[in-house]
Amino acid sequence: MKKVMILLTVPVFIGSTNPAPLEICYEETITELEPKDIPVVISERDLVSALIHIESRGNDSAIGDRHIVGGEAVGALQIRPIMVREVNRILKIQKSEKRFKLSDRFDRNKTIEMFMVWKNFHHKQSDFETIARNWNGGPKGYKNPRTEKYWNKVQKELDGITLR
Repeated sequence: MKKVMILLTVPVFIGSTNPAPLEICYEETITELEPKDIPVVISERDLVSALIHIESRGNDSAIGDRHIVGGEAVGALQIRPIMVREVNRILKIQKSEKRFKLSDRFDRNKTIEMFMVWKNFHHKQSDFETIARNWNGGPKGYKNPRTEKYWNKVQKELDGITLR
C-alpha cells in the first residue's frame, strides 16, 4: 500500500486582518491490486474461442490428420466423422429432428453447435479442463497424461482472451 500526503493551502480571510494560511492535511491510501485479486470470469464462449484457436487457428477450412483416410479432422474445431455420428446420436436420444452432415464441419456456426450438443450432453457439470481434455483425447481424455499439454495450450489461450 502506498500513502500519499496531500497538502492544501487555503487562504482564510476574516475581517481585515490576514492571518497565516490554514493548512489542511489529507491522507489518501492507494491500494495496488495484484492480478490474482481481480476475479476473472471465463465463459463458454471464451472456451470455444480458445479451442478454435488451438485446433485450427480459426481456419474454417482446416483439414487435419490427413493420414487417417476417412477420419480426417475438419473445420474450426477439427471435428472427425465419429463426432458427427455421436452428436447425431445425442440429438436422436433427445428426440430432436435436427441432424448434422459431414460437410457441416466446414461451417463455424454448425461446428460450435455440434460442440455445444456434445458438451451439454456429456459435460453438463464438468469444468473447462475436463471438457477440453476430453475434446482432445476422447471420452477418457481427462485421464490421459498426453492431454495435459493440450489443456496447457488452452489455458494459455484463455489467459490471452481474458486480458484483451
